[in-house]
Amino acid sequence: MDYFGKKTEYVAKPGINTTGLLLIVFIVLKLLHVIDWSWWWVLSPLWIPLGIVALLLIVLLIISLISK
Repeated sequence: MDYFGKKTEYVAKPGINTTGLLLIVFIVLKLLHVIDWSWWWVLSPLWIPLGIVALLLIVLLIISLISK
């Protein structure tokens, strides 16, 4: 509820984010032979954010185990 007592709704709008746009650009550049990177680096916009999230979860797990 907002300040005036009205119920507010937030709707997620579909679209492409920066990571998705970067991924598409890298794939197009790879397929057009503009860049000569391995597919690991071309697909890095997918796995780097996942790796960061996994690393943060591991750190939080370690902190929670230490604080017990």
